[in-house]
Amino acid sequence: MSTQNESCDGHLSTGANSLANDRERLSVFTVTIGATVPTGFEHTAAEEVGEKIGAEARISKDRGRIYFEISTDKLPMVHHLKSVDNLFVIVKEFENYPFKDSKEEALSDLMQLASQLPWADALGVWRMNNSLKKRRGRRRGGNNTKPKPSKGEDAPVPAMDEGDSVVTTTEKVQQESDAPQEKEGDRASSHEEEELEDDATKPLKFRVTCSRAGDKHSFASNEAARDFGGAVQDFFQWKADMTKFDVEVLLNIHNNEMVIGVALTEESLHRRNITHFGPTTLRSTLAYGMLRLCQPQVSDVIIDPMCGTGAIPVEGCIEWQDSFFVAGDNNDMAVSRTVNNINYIQKRKQDGGSSAPGLPVDTVQWDLCHLPMRTSSVDIIVTDMPFGKRIGSRKKNWDLYPSCLREMARVCRPGTGKAILLTQDKKCFLKAISRMGGLWRKLPTVWVNVGGLHAGVFALKRTSSVFGTTPEDDRSPREDGEARSKSKEEQ
Repeated sequence: MSTQNESCDGHLSTGANSLANDRERLSVFTVTIGATVPTGFEHTAAEEVGEKIGAEARISKDRGRIYFEISTDKLPMVHHLKSVDNLFVIVKEFENYPFKDSKEEALSDLMQLASQLPWADALGVWRMNNSLKKRRGRRRGGNNTKPKPSKGEDAPVPAMDEGDSVVTTTEKVQQESDAPQEKEGDRASSHEEEELEDDATKPLKFRVTCSRAGDKHSFASNEAARDFGGAVQDFFQWKADMTKFDVEVLLNIHNNEMVIGVALTEESLHRRNITHFGPTTLRSTLAYGMLRLCQPQVSDVIIDPMCGTGAIPVEGCIEWQDSFFVAGDNNDMAVSRTVNNINYIQKRKQDGGSSAPGLPVDTVQWDLCHLPMRTSSVDIIVTDMPFGKRIGSRKKNWDLYPSCLREMARVCRPGTGKAILLTQDKKCFLKAISRMGGLWRKLPTVWVNVGGLHAGVFALKRTSSVFGTTPEDDRSPREDGEARSKSKEEQ
């Protein structure tokens, strides 16, 4: 116990000793990083981790979470992952934690656990991460103060029962060196040292967020967060603050599996590229996952015929700049939002000093069932179809889905074309696609959670049949409706 206390106190002690200890912690060591991802896209996220970081990711028993080990010199690379919502560094994992049947005993165990955990490496990574974010903020010329988290923001880990609790410190005051004779690099280094000393002399503010899944626990999430947070507060002598916190401690419980971590992201990354939102804006991380499923290649023409706010083409033109994207919608407001979001990305690139040409994307207002594109001219179609809840209706979908699938088949290249389509109206979609056997071949479906709705990401492959030569080509939406009505009457 004394060893652990000394280690953590060394991290958070004040004055010159603190600064020396922090520099020592900057040496390279290995830690486990956890990431929350859109449910259903765990394997896609794991592939991205392997591709961009070279680490092997393992998927948690609880959906929507992956873990991977990295050396701390690769920490900046973690923030370039596009498929993750939140990032955290793991303090300790328990694969089979022995929760007591009695609430009092179970909570007492959690309180005792707080002082026994190996906090040192995780807090070292947290400090490195803070320094990294400040340097990025200075390069952008933006305000470096920590933004206030929104109430009700996405929890770090999806859970059946969620509760927040506790704690944190005074806001950091950044001191700038304005000595004119200093070089810019020296000034930045001096600035970082001053910030480290300033951080070390102020008591940290923190909170504990508990996410729990499973019905065999004798305690609620808010009770676990409250008692565990109280023990963390006593151990570190931090201050509790639910909103203006410096450190967020995560207590993730799934049945008998428990993971304690420290958050590295202040808010979910799923809104990273969107500034103009619509009624059904798709999460950027989900849009990226859908694009990865279709594996865009150089010179591919990729369209989103129902682009909404443009989340899919925005993610695509940033990551796959050798492909060309067309974003379209029948709603002029949707097209306007998409244009604004694309302009925001372009301006951000210019402000960052990029001299690269414009983004490979164009926008157009069109009729989904009569696309102004040549037959067999599109390689990939990726779109978020109307669920029939906030946009459209289930009744309209019965006519819309067959018509749009037929028009998508017309513009898609036979034999090689692909479509990745998201919808929660599974019954209508499956019925429509069952009548398109000559045009589309259905591939395995990825089931995802979209705002609490169970939806499917349907992958389709264009058959080699030339459009206009199959029976499906000649059936109008009205004929589909009449056939459906006749079928109901027969039943």
